[in-house]
Amino acid sequence: MAELIAYTDGASRGNPGPGGYGVVLIWGNTRKELSQGYRKTTNNRMELLGVITALEALKKDGLAITIFTDSKYVVDSIEKGWLWGWVKINFKEKKNKDLWLRFIPLYRKHQVKMQWVKGHASNPFNNRCDELATQAADSGNWLVDVGFESGI
Repeated sequence: MAELIAYTDGASRGNPGPGGYGVVLIWGNTRKELSQGYRKTTNNRMELLGVITALEALKKDGLAITIFTDSKYVVDSIEKGWLWGWVKINFKEKKNKDLWLRFIPLYRKHQVKMQWVKGHASNPFNNRCDELATQAADSGNWLVDVGFESGI
């Protein structure tokens, strides 16, 4: 089975402020880019939403996917198991519960490996995701981050 590769990034202009995510999906010779901006959000939310968007874009279940991101918040939460501890305490005093609850069923449908990459370095796919995320944050074509703006 071929492995799907995803690169993701998030950005915000201010924390909170306008933000966006960028995603590059790679399957063999096929490449797809996704991005979206939000009028008021945080960097961590956009980093996580990039990962969620990559997983939501998958058409089949049970895929092996490696997700490359420069977000230690996202990688460590998953790979170090912090997320599962947060679930046990119902995310008490933790942020982004709405996004983590959206992430979990997507994560369970696939064989996901998270891989941290240094941001703003020499990785062309990570750099492209950064471009997509910052362009989306600056676009003025924003959606509402309901989870953030409603204080969920």
